[in-house]
Amino acid sequence: MSDAAVARRSRMSPEREAELYEAVLGLLGEVGYEALTMDAVATRTRSSKATLYRQWGGKAELVVRALRYQKPLSLADVDTGSLRGDFHALALCQDDCQVEQTSALMRGLATAVHSNADLLRAFRELLIEPELEELRRMLRRAVERGEIRADNPAMDYVLHMLVGAIGTRTLIDELPPTQDFLLSYIDAVVLPALGV
Repeated sequence: MSDAAVARRSRMSPEREAELYEAVLGLLGEVGYEALTMDAVATRTRSSKATLYRQWGGKAELVVRALRYQKPLSLADVDTGSLRGDFHALALCQDDCQVEQTSALMRGLATAVHSNADLLRAFRELLIEPELEELRRMLRRAVERGEIRADNPAMDYVLHMLVGAIGTRTLIDELPPTQDFLLSYIDAVVLPALGV
């Protein structure tokens, strides 16, 4: 994002920005990505479309920033002293209801991401790449502590494992991805793959 765009965005109060993100997430849950429009967001938030475009550039960036906003915990903020503790902290940062809502939103966006280049680009730049970098830092700390080997090939697939567990829990088991499920999955699949 250019310095001018950052300066424009900074004029909006954090409270107003949070209100807009909540409205976007609400609409996204109600109608899905394809049917969500900037007009609908403007109407729901009593703002102008021009303001929305000036602040976020378009629907894709607005939606991904809203998803990022709803994340209760950043990977950068997690350092319990052990990899197991770090993964458990991430699994416990949302209650079961929040995990289910987030999972439903992500499942709804899965098709849209593959058919919309702007959304895919925003996902990669604003969500996936920052999360991967933080996850790599977490894994490097585990290597430095001697918990995992630096050459363990499973390190390249941790995010795949975690996202896959959340994304397929409903499909395979017809159950939401609860905290208990995630903790069990981490202990039974992710940590053994890493040699922990």
